[in-house]
Amino acid sequence: MIIKNGLIYTENFNFEKKDLFIENNRIVESYADLNDITEIDASGNYIIPGLVDIHTHGCIGHDFCDNDKNGLIAIAKYLRKNGITSFCPTSMTLAKEDLIAIYKSASTPMSTDCSQIVGLNMEGPFISTAKKGAQNGKFISAPNSAFFYELNNACNHLIKLVTIAPESENALSFIHEFKNTVSISLGHSEADYDKASDALDAGANHITHLYNAMPPYNHREPGIIGAAFDHADTFVELICDGIHIHPSVIRSTFQLFGDRVILISDSMMATGMPNGIYELGKQTVYMQDKKAVLEDGTLAGSASNLFDCMRNAVSFGIPLTDAVKAVTATPAKSIGMYDELGSLSVGKRGDVVIMDTEMNLIRVI
Repeated sequence: MIIKNGLIYTENFNFEKKDLFIENNRIVESYADLNDITEIDASGNYIIPGLVDIHTHGCIGHDFCDNDKNGLIAIAKYLRKNGITSFCPTSMTLAKEDLIAIYKSASTPMSTDCSQIVGLNMEGPFISTAKKGAQNGKFISAPNSAFFYELNNACNHLIKLVTIAPESENALSFIHEFKNTVSISLGHSEADYDKASDALDAGANHITHLYNAMPPYNHREPGIIGAAFDHADTFVELICDGIHIHPSVIRSTFQLFGDRVILISDSMMATGMPNGIYELGKQTVYMQDKKAVLEDGTLAGSASNLFDCMRNAVSFGIPLTDAVKAVTATPAKSIGMYDELGSLSVGKRGDVVIMDTEMNLIRVI
């Protein structure tokens, strides 16, 4: 396949007018490497890598934690139709036996019309009760090695991200034990600057939805946010749905953290659905005008997909090249998958999104 006459987002993170060659869903060097010479005319539109959402709970009326294989396939089909070609289904704080059953279902093979599962995101139960957000406090626990091993074995070692509260008992020992196995993210936490810094020094390298479910940044108590800034190898997630974080904070965070920013959807089952009553982690959620809340008003994930979050970021003043990087290369790097996806480089998966200059989605390949 040849995609011609488009503006390709290159591995140098800018747009260039050139052709893209794909054979057997892999990007190849030139026309000489092709057997399939089908041509697609991009007509001057943008050609970017397929988006990578490392933090999504569900969409289109389904939740990963429903433990429904057909539901998981429906989620994957919706994501691909919306330009998200790789994703990490994200779990909540639930009973151990429920999580084990859910993780077993994640090995469901996905067809080519689906977004592909590239890992699992374990957002709980190793979190703080005080900053649990929309999670069920009944099942919160301290980081537990045996529990993690059991879950990771259940899903054939698919776990890529684990959120922990660094002030929890056993947090540092857990980080030391698993820092070379998964990316360890700090979140749903009351940790101060020193606690967070100790965890990042120990090997944590990621922050779960920066600003949300953690102490605010303060000039005398910088907390997790300040610690993340001071650790240059730490990635930070941002929910860019226009509800969780003010546009000014989105702009300043890109200025502060640069290439370390990962846009996430944190989407839940109301995404792609009309206003109504839904669930997140087996808790009732009320969604009105893309704002999803528990009965007490606590924000409960987002009702926006990652493509919409990318568009929001650009509308807030983030340069298009930076916004694209934050939904492709950076999330892929954060879960150790950049050699396989996240850019349109030779040898990588041929996951391609074509969008026009107004950021309307035209085609997913």
